[in-house]
Amino acid sequence: MITALSPLDGRYGSKVSELSEYYSEAALIKYRVIVEIEFFKALAMEPGIKELPKLSAKETALLDKIIANFDEKEAQKVKDIEKTTNHDVKAVEYYIKDKLKGSSLKKHLEFVHFACTSEDINNLAYGLMLSEGVQNIVLPTMEELLAEVKGLAKKWKKTPLLSLTHGQPATPTTVGKEFLIYEKRLERQIKMLKKQEYLGKINGATGNFNAHISAYPKVNWPKLSESFIKKLGLTPNKYTYQIEPHDYQSELYDTVARFNTVLIDLNRDIWAYISRGVFKQKVIKGEVGSSTMPHKVNPIDFENSEGNLGLANAVLRHLSEKLPISRLQRDLTDSTVQRNIGTSFGYSLLGYKSTMKGLSKLELNKAIAEKELDENWALLAEPIQTVMRKHGVPNAYEKLKELTRGKSIDQKSVQAFVETLKIPKEDKDALLKLTPAKYIGLADKM
Repeated sequence: MITALSPLDGRYGSKVSELSEYYSEAALIKYRVIVEIEFFKALAMEPGIKELPKLSAKETALLDKIIANFDEKEAQKVKDIEKTTNHDVKAVEYYIKDKLKGSSLKKHLEFVHFACTSEDINNLAYGLMLSEGVQNIVLPTMEELLAEVKGLAKKWKKTPLLSLTHGQPATPTTVGKEFLIYEKRLERQIKMLKKQEYLGKINGATGNFNAHISAYPKVNWPKLSESFIKKLGLTPNKYTYQIEPHDYQSELYDTVARFNTVLIDLNRDIWAYISRGVFKQKVIKGEVGSSTMPHKVNPIDFENSEGNLGLANAVLRHLSEKLPISRLQRDLTDSTVQRNIGTSFGYSLLGYKSTMKGLSKLELNKAIAEKELDENWALLAEPIQTVMRKHGVPNAYEKLKELTRGKSIDQKSVQAFVETLKIPKEDKDALLKLTPAKYIGLADKM
């Protein structure tokens, strides 16, 4: 939509639209409806609550139908009720009651939202949103990206590459080994995300079941609460204020932010390799690199990813730092902040997709990679002085420093120096055969 305030709903809308099912306003309303109805059903299963008898198959089907048929049109009905109530959760309660009027459940409408505070419904709704959205959209996209990186690590595992430490030529590696590092870093965060718990509570206005006990003192409310939350697929948090403290959300956002930070690092490294000419980018017919320089193929996918991941992390870190903090038993700052969860995942998803698009266009320029290595024979000062140390040659480091530092060194000068060394022939011959491209250690085997 060209008039959208956020690019997630405008320019990039088609790229992140799958998140709307989990993190839009309509999704939040739907999950609230699910929690309210499922809790109503749980109350009906409790023998100690005689005023709400066990539901018939027809009544259960009626409740399930409300959830199954809930769509954007139904969500708008809730929003219309909210215009009067000026309270979003109360609007959901009234919506469900209206749906049940005229049914056999009309005598039991007051058990909708029974003994609940709004946060009882909200925290469980958000728990479901986070769990299902991460499991169904975010994690699969992360794993798709990881597979791309893993494939490149294998593809180029034996291709020598000049390293730069402090921006200066350094001990060679392989292209694949550098991708392997990112593969393992990203993989670690994914493993942590898969272990993430999603907590929930339904225990009243200050977490003590006060209203529940006043109505039904003989019902084991903690047990009912725990069973209900587990049935939703969440982990019960037994000790809370009015709100579930959101510590698990902080853990979740920190993990996603770390994944994003690793990916920013990868984007910047690939950008630098493209700048050096080590990588080329496939030319896409019809695309324009620069509005004035026709020859350019800019690394825009990696730049786009870096920018969007930065935006994602800004929101994720605010969510992480703010949500675990609430004044005394409750304040409302978490409510408005949590409405930006979708924003954080939206920018993250954009970043993942942009990186994958960029990776798909990468081509290795072996000629440039080989040229960089061939121009840096001084790199062999490290193995030469190490072998000299092995045989007790005094001042090995200092001799190589004198030979190479700040000087133009080529193959002839390096091999001429090796010929002067008084070391065993086997080691001397090995050093004479060594080239910068062969000096990769175990990089190709890792």
